[in-house]
Amino acid sequence: MIKSIATTILKLIGWQVSFSLPPRDKYVLVGAPHTSNWDFPLGLLAMWASGLRVNWVGKHTLFKGPLDPIMRAMGGIPVNRREGIGFTRKVIESFASREQFVLAISPEGTRSLTKHWKGGFHHIALAAKVPIALGYIDYPSKRIGIERMFEPSGDIEADFEILADYYRDITGKRPEKQGPVRVRSVAGKKGCR
Repeated sequence: MIKSIATTILKLIGWQVSFSLPPRDKYVLVGAPHTSNWDFPLGLLAMWASGLRVNWVGKHTLFKGPLDPIMRAMGGIPVNRREGIGFTRKVIESFASREQFVLAISPEGTRSLTKHWKGGFHHIALAAKVPIALGYIDYPSKRIGIERMFEPSGDIEADFEILADYYRDITGKRPEKQGPVRVRSVAGKKGCR
């Protein structure tokens, strides 16, 4: 029922969903660009419409009070940015202990303009030995989906070149808040968008 409701809502507001991935039980799902509060509800609707069960990372402050059980029921995992290493270890353990686990992360880490992406999703995928799926939300075309997946090589700069190429023509709701697709270690390197 949730699937048909989500599909209907997306159609009514003019959004198209495109999911064309090979079936995999475990992967890290990059969600980008993240420039607006609207990204979250649109992303959830798209996941529900596709029937994909996803866990997602959100600021721990979103999980306070009566919202906590609701956010967790929707697949939310609170993260306190000050506890990054402990969180990463817990997520890697979740990949090892579960039969099926898809973790969605927005590597920008904020809706504000950033100079680079955070590389934690890459580290998690490598340590958990799972692929990275590339999810997108393109406001000009009103398309949202996941159409590509790759195995991280361990060479973060080379992998970020793949990411930069993929997201080159994808535009968020607020393009002025959409930063370059690059990791901090290559922040000065040319060609990383």
